[in-house]
Amino acid sequence: MKIIAVIPARYEASRFPGKLMQLLGDKTVISTTYGNVISTGLFDEVFVATDSEIIYNEISAIGGKAVITGMHETGSDRIAEAVQNIDCDIVVNVQGDEPFLKLEPLKQLINVFESDAQEEISLASLKIKLSEKDEIENPNNVKVITDLDGFALYFSRSVIPYARELSVDAEYFKHIGVYAFRKSALLTFASLPMSPLESAEKIECIRYLEHGMKIKMIETDFIGVGIDVPEDLEKAKLILQSQQTGE
Repeated sequence: MKIIAVIPARYEASRFPGKLMQLLGDKTVISTTYGNVISTGLFDEVFVATDSEIIYNEISAIGGKAVITGMHETGSDRIAEAVQNIDCDIVVNVQGDEPFLKLEPLKQLINVFESDAQEEISLASLKIKLSEKDEIENPNNVKVITDLDGFALYFSRSVIPYARELSVDAEYFKHIGVYAFRKSALLTFASLPMSPLESAEKIECIRYLEHGMKIKMIETDFIGVGIDVPEDLEKAKLILQSQQTGE
């Protein structure tokens, strides 16, 4: 299989405009993410897909590859435009605001398709267990529930599942916005209208579920920082500092 990675990068993020161009150490967030994806050595090709000349110029300046796309509501739509004429089998979407993604969870996503002989799985994504009450209730953390085989049933910014009985030891999982798609599923996604549930939650993978596509969720212990708000950037700076000092 030919496997590529695409980093969708929108400059005007609604909750934190310009976040991808914020400095994380001596590099911007988007440059840090790009460099970390390259360093995994997992992909035949890696590039950034953006509607911003600022981000395009930033990646070009470090010798990276970037393409300009049109305006899109979701990262999946942006990536679909970017890859429609590229010969590949699997497209891995690494969010531009996830600068600390590691090799192992990316390998886990790729392995899903290598073991899917019947090609039943449209896409795979990551989840991590939540235990702190404030993290579970935080609407910036998208929660996911799955069936017994690990396929996504629903994603929500609300607390799911709702533990009606306090005696029930419910488990909660945060969705990490890293996807691996079959190219065919990605192009199908882009041809479909945004659904009411997707519009309400502002979670693009709901569109896949509403149209009957199967999403395999892989549990990981990877702890990153999705930079959605300025407070997340401060957390990321602390992680970078600890990595640099070896603490």
